Amino acid sequence: MGKSQVYKEEYEKLSNIFQNVEEDKKQLAEGLIKDAAFLFAENTALVEIMEQTGMVRVHPENPTRQKTTEVSKQYLKNVNTYSTVIKTLNSILSHNAIEEEDAFETWMKEKQAK
Repeated sequence: MGKSQVYKEEYEKLSNIFQNVEEDKKQLAEGLIKDAAFLFAENTALVEIMEQTGMVRVHPENPTRQKTTEVSKQYLKNVNTYSTVIKTLNSILSHNAIEEEDAFETWMKEKQAK
């Protein structure tokens, strides 16, 4: 599956998760959702490369000489950024869940209205 298809599927998945969030929060999260989908797609492509190259090159004559590949360095940067973006999105969802009115609050409002 190509990067654009992976991006599209990840974007749709994350957008569906945010479908019940308040509209202003959804707009706030839109850029982060796009960033998360992009990073997810990029990392999927990088993993395919690393499956062939590995994350570390080892010198054939001296195994103690090792060098990290550029693809693995980029992958680790992307994973860290992706993790931060997902944590931020999760906090938006958590705040939305906290702010939703529960049955007790509804009952209290009904009592106060009487």
